[in-house]
Amino acid sequence: MPNEARYALLYSDYESAPILRLPFEKFSIITVGLPLFAFIFCIIYSVIFHFETATYTHCQVFNVLPSISAAIGNFSPQRQVWQMAIVLHAVPRFSIAFVYLQHHQNVLYQNDQWMGAVACVLNVVENISLIILSFWTSSQHYPVHEKAFITFILMSEFYMILIYILQRRCKKRHKESLKWKKRLLITNISSILVATYCFLRHNSYCEPYVYSGFALAEYTVVLTNMAFHMTAYLDFKNKDLVVYKYGVALTER
Repeated sequence: MPNEARYALLYSDYESAPILRLPFEKFSIITVGLPLFAFIFCIIYSVIFHFETATYTHCQVFNVLPSISAAIGNFSPQRQVWQMAIVLHAVPRFSIAFVYLQHHQNVLYQNDQWMGAVACVLNVVENISLIILSFWTSSQHYPVHEKAFITFILMSEFYMILIYILQRRCKKRHKESLKWKKRLLITNISSILVATYCFLRHNSYCEPYVYSGFALAEYTVVLTNMAFHMTAYLDFKNKDLVVYKYGVALTER
């Protein structure tokens, strides 16, 4: 074999050699576990060590729970813990978005594949807006934080609705994953409605504990969002995530 051909073959093997192979179940647990741990830590730490300032609002009425913005953005070390978790989980989140894109190209009928591409864009924009609202906090950069938060909520809702629709239109349905997606989507939307009601009522009437109701509903929105993304565990069970030099792919175990 000529030297040029031999080197070309070796280079091709090098380019296609996997850098990392990880069971998708572990990958999804790590990806969701990072922001979940940070979220729980920030809430508990804020309640224990910054209770009065974390639960304070312009109404100056008693509340027992801080809002997420107050818990993750207004104090140290909560802010740093949350930001570190978001940074560490960002690349895996982007990877999962593109894994789903590849998956939808295989399991959707051709006429529906464009919706898989739209879902990928929504997922990527959701993740970018989460990064922005985490680093541009409400206390220091409120206009940017507000726009990023609204974008995050809208993109996450559109994404969850579209993914649920796509799962129903697949050539072969994953019944367990579809069941959990439906439950989490309904809970998430209901929690947004409750949070909106409590927020408006608090600003209108300044009643005790109403803002705590808003905070609790807000927690539920975030937790159901995380759990919805965790259903990827079911969608890609018994598969390995393989990282190559120029991309990622799923392979059968």
